[in-house]
Amino acid sequence: MFKKAGASALAFVEKNSFTLLEGREFIQRYAPEPPFQYARTFCKNCGTSLGDVGSENDSFPISLNCLDDDPGARIQFHVYVGSKPAWYDICDNAKQFLESPAS
Repeated sequence: MFKKAGASALAFVEKNSFTLLEGREFIQRYAPEPPFQYARTFCKNCGTSLGDVGSENDSFPISLNCLDDDPGARIQFHVYVGSKPAWYDICDNAKQFLESPAS
């Protein structure tokens, strides 16, 4: 099975607590197809995955790898463990969900 999208540590942020300071013109957005809810956004210059920056939802995921500084967030759980590659080992004690916690 070919994986089209990579994974990253994500943090969900509240829309009213997030401010994009600069670079809006470099954001490329790809709309989700059902059953997916969140768009994928990337930097057009470097290709960095951003999560769903600019979402109209009340909260949305941000890829933590796009931040310059440590946000202080730590892994709390792993999702879609049922479809992870066999070679990928989860090396912490965080709770694991075969799919989404909402499923």
